[in-house]
Amino acid sequence: MSVDLGLVRQMWRLMEPVHAILYYAPEVFARVAKLGFDTETRWPSYFPLRAAPLGAVGPELVAAVFYSFDPAMVRAHVPAVWQTATPEEVLAARRDGVDEALGAITADLELREAVDLARRLVDGVSTVGRPLGAANADLPWPDEPHLALWHAATIMREVRGDGHVAALLTAGLDPVESLVSFAGVGAASREVFASRGWSDHEWDAATRRLVERGWLTEDGTATEAGHAGRDEVERLTDELAAPAYRALGAEQVGRLAQLVMPVTMAAVKTGLLPRQSTLGLGR
Repeated sequence: MSVDLGLVRQMWRLMEPVHAILYYAPEVFARVAKLGFDTETRWPSYFPLRAAPLGAVGPELVAAVFYSFDPAMVRAHVPAVWQTATPEEVLAARRDGVDEALGAITADLELREAVDLARRLVDGVSTVGRPLGAANADLPWPDEPHLALWHAATIMREVRGDGHVAALLTAGLDPVESLVSFAGVGAASREVFASRGWSDHEWDAATRRLVERGWLTEDGTATEAGHAGRDEVERLTDELAAPAYRALGAEQVGRLAQLVMPVTMAAVKTGLLPRQSTLGLGR
């Protein structure tokens, strides 16, 4: 059944804040701190929380699937994180932390219909060639409705992210160029993208490459070709994510959007999520 790509992107925007509670909720931080991780800054817990479904993997795999991070930044955290706690311990911490955080903000919401539709949506996902999506899909479904909805949002988010990496590769954008080109179209400031660890020298070199390609002006602003190129990356990302939504059908996807909206708004109203991120949600 036909589903407009605009609806696919809308569902990503709706479900991303539900997933992202993982990286900002104090309830999650409290649990990973008990494991021994530094929670004063974001990254010591981010890498194990996101990579744990893959197992005790090394920095090459994490840098490959996370894509946009400077590999040197990844190596500063991985594999040392697995000496602090095992992936199984991290998975338990993230589950329990999200359970408490999301359970509190959705306590007054009836989520069973949303969970049913979300599980049907995930049933339509192909994880072939999508390592992070597949790793999360391998995890057992939680019984609690709010956790099951979070699990579905996480699978869909990582499946889409894996597809986004494929779209960036198709466009010929290396990890730092992917950030520089996105900053060029105003997705977020250079300072926000600097969180991925690239040096000024590496950023400026990528800018020069994209200027030579015709995607950027000398001041780093996207040209018409740059805007068109980034639009195609996002279109292909939507297209690669679309089969599951098409399998569910436009009417049921629309119903899921209605049901997820209160959860998304509850997550946003916590004030925990950043107003700008490298995902360009506000673009």
